Amino acid sequence: QVQLVESGGGLVQPGGSLRLSCKASGSLFSIYVMGWYRQAPGEQRELVATITGGGRTNYADSVKGRFTISRDNARNTVYLQIDSLKPEDTAVYYCNADITTTASKTVGRYWGQGTQVTVSS
Repeated sequence: QVQLVESGGGLVQPGGSLRLSCKASGSLFSIYVMGWYRQAPGEQRELVATITGGGRTNYADSVKGRFTISRDNARNTVYLQIDSLKPEDTAVYYCNADITTTASKTVGRYWGQGTQVTVSS
């Protein structure tokens, strides 16, 4: 059993910052790529950023220069630092991770429950 739990969302004014966290727990064996996605009302879920176990990162063009993804492998946690927030960043932010468990060496993709980020004055 694997769980991903996000935290750190909230209401912030335009230009503000937030730091989202997502911790994986359970019967973990290995965690590979971790990432953040977001879904705005009426829109499809979209990729925000990903990070490999070795720290290689990838960002959506819309967030480059404002968002920073990082991870702490010892804590099985991925972070998303969001700066210079804009109203169009309002969305539910989801983390995901590609994980093998102690029960199965097949890589599975797991998702968190999401955390709401609202940017408004």
